[in-house]
Amino acid sequence: MRGLWATLRNAFAEALAKPAALVSQMAVMAANDFVWVVFWVLFLDRVGNLGGWDRDRILLLQAVLTAAGGLSLGVFANARRVGAMAVDGGLDAVLSLPVPPLAHLLVRRIEPVNMGDLVFGIVLFAVVGDPTPARTAVFVLAVLASATLLTGFLVLTGALAFFIGRSESGELGFNAMLLMGAYPVDVFAGAVKVLLFSVVPAAFVATVPARLVDDFDLGRAGQLVAVAAIFATVAATTFTLGLRRYTSGSVWTRA
Repeated sequence: MRGLWATLRNAFAEALAKPAALVSQMAVMAANDFVWVVFWVLFLDRVGNLGGWDRDRILLLQAVLTAAGGLSLGVFANARRVGAMAVDGGLDAVLSLPVPPLAHLLVRRIEPVNMGDLVFGIVLFAVVGDPTPARTAVFVLAVLASATLLTGFLVLTGALAFFIGRSESGELGFNAMLLMGAYPVDVFAGAVKVLLFSVVPAAFVATVPARLVDDFDLGRAGQLVAVAAIFATVAATTFTLGLRRYTSGSVWTRA
């Protein structure tokens, strides 16, 4: 565990080594998020609500999504690259170290641009989320659970590359999760809605956490934690099994 903490500290130190570049990249992503929020505000001012979600609840959903996405894609940036490294033989350097491969891989690299998502999500919640102490605590816990779920899902879809020999599954999973997670699940129906609560659990990345912050329910919170734990466990298991099929590419990188 001490080695993993040291790895994470080094990753942050690398990101902070060029503060101007870090701030500029974060600012670009925050500006992109702001444009998306402006779109929702203008859209909902015209239509009133979307699937029963008014402007405040939609913006709360966006706060959860950007914060959780920023945490997952910013702090655990390699979760998105598992598939590519599995296919290209880019895991050699990780496997040579006396640390858990997946844990080391996840904390090895910080993505500065996505840290802008994390900061923006927190600021958005502070502005529009009515941040009482209780709501803030629920928001933090919900974002942590959502980020765990998103990271697990990305690792799981990426690890499928060990078995199918192609890395596209991870990128497709990433795009599906974020695209569908940006909308409240109530706008979908039938088989698509079932899909968002199961195979592609986008509903648990933003909609369910946003509902918890808006109206806390212990049962719903338990479901979110359980789903996050299940996907994290299945992802770790799939990655471990996939390593048995991994073929070295003699590619020595910092991962």
